[in-house]
Amino acid sequence: MTRWGILATGFIATRFVEDLRLLPDAEVAAVGSRSPEGAQRFADRHGIARAYGSWAELAADDSLDVVYVATPHAAHHAAATICLQAGRAVLVEKPFTLDRRSGAELIDLARSRDVFLMEAMWMRCNPLLRRVAELVADGAIGQVTTVAADFGAAGPFPPEHRMRARTLGGGALLDLGVYPVGLAHLLLGVPQQVRAFAQLSPEGVDENTGILLGYADGALATLSCGMVGATPLVASVTGTAGRIDLPTPFYRPPYATLHRDGAAPEVLRADLSGWGYQHEAAEVQRCLAAGLRESPLVPQRATLEVLGLLDDIRAQIGVDYA
Repeated sequence: MTRWGILATGFIATRFVEDLRLLPDAEVAAVGSRSPEGAQRFADRHGIARAYGSWAELAADDSLDVVYVATPHAAHHAAATICLQAGRAVLVEKPFTLDRRSGAELIDLARSRDVFLMEAMWMRCNPLLRRVAELVADGAIGQVTTVAADFGAAGPFPPEHRMRARTLGGGALLDLGVYPVGLAHLLLGVPQQVRAFAQLSPEGVDENTGILLGYADGALATLSCGMVGATPLVASVTGTAGRIDLPTPFYRPPYATLHRDGAAPEVLRADLSGWGYQHEAAEVQRCLAAGLRESPLVPQRATLEVLGLLDDIRAQIGVDYA
């Protein structure tokens, strides 16, 4: 049985806890928040035995096997640092941190303490998306020529909302754009060139962003994210011998359609039980049982490479969280 601690009590934490119930070998043993009252309300709502009124108290619970950090992303570095310093294995919600430098600090700390650390990029653990990545790698659609993906939310979000608040790492890119960028990285790796354009909000965060990635072999990724209009949330990967289409929402698709030249389309179905977070939790538990310090599905190298791309994009569009 893997005993989980939940750090933070918001929307994502709630969904994650609900999905942990789908794993017979997972137990939600404790929750920690900035206030005892908030932690106790969450514990009462979800039937959790222990509630702590600080992150440090949760991290100090030696009975826990792993802590899931579900704070807004501007607090990921601080929260994960407390847990790692206490010797806890940690799953950190995406984006891992606000930039590559702080992400590398967490990874260095985890390695120095010899504990497991993984970004909660649930898209990379999704069984159907793993199958799509395998098909692409095996040449099912030939050499990849383009990847296209979008993630736009309608809003409107008030200035104090975490999506707009610069002090909370707001903007479309880190919250939504990490999915299109992450998909392109999963399928094509690190690009040779990055071009980005954006409309910024009065708060200085990106409201509507377009990204073009160019690869050494000639492949392109055309990506977009925004918080000023609801986009289709679809993706496709095209190759010299076919195409794979992912319907909405592409990061957790109900199916994928494989088009091979000269053949009838093939529909690949997905298991849509729960919200989809159980797959990343199961991967963490598998890694812990095997004594691993990082996941081969969500390797720390990939986390840093994506953060580096996000840094490059932010530099081009003028979004700075310093």
